[in-house]
Amino acid sequence: MYTLYYAPGAASLVVHWLLLELDVPFEARRLDVDAREHKQPAYLALNPAGVIPTLLVDGKPVVETGAIVALLAARHPDKALMPSAADERYPAFLQAMFRISNGLQPPFRHWFYPQDITDESGTDTVKQKVRAQIEGEWDRWSTWIGSSAGGYLLGGQVSAVDFYLTMVMRWSRNMPRPATDWAPLAEFAQRMKARPSFAELYRREGLTEWS
Repeated sequence: MYTLYYAPGAASLVVHWLLLELDVPFEARRLDVDAREHKQPAYLALNPAGVIPTLLVDGKPVVETGAIVALLAARHPDKALMPSAADERYPAFLQAMFRISNGLQPPFRHWFYPQDITDESGTDTVKQKVRAQIEGEWDRWSTWIGSSAGGYLLGGQVSAVDFYLTMVMRWSRNMPRPATDWAPLAEFAQRMKARPSFAELYRREGLTEWS
């Protein structure tokens, strides 16, 4: 049994989406970010960093978005969302997972919350730098998708990492150059958003943007 602590549109989105895609039973507990519920003792006991998401797996908390994504895929091999270690696609799966968690998520944190690393006078400088970093990532991901024979990161079959990338692409929707300015990424996003689980995710989280 799974219990997901989430906030609409946050990094929990990909976990919520995968739980729906996997069609497994779970409980979703929405956190009130405005009320800083994720910084309260009850939540910090599960996730000492006070960040979202946390997934309870058989009652035990698992944190870090990329780790949760990989764990869910590994726990449900019948859904084929993760290649086995013997599969020739496995190294690419790992590379993509770590590239998203290390190369894409951190600069987005600085884009949305530049005040965490600078005072007000340095906000514009930080945002300019991270914008360039993020757009450089879209160049690389666009090349990867564009050279894929089947339209997904690992070829013709969707995997958990495709869901992860789509979530981060969504975060760029209001930037000067969103990820969908790159044609291969725009086509990829349309394929992912056409999945029935995406519509259900949006219904449950009450989201409308980027639909």
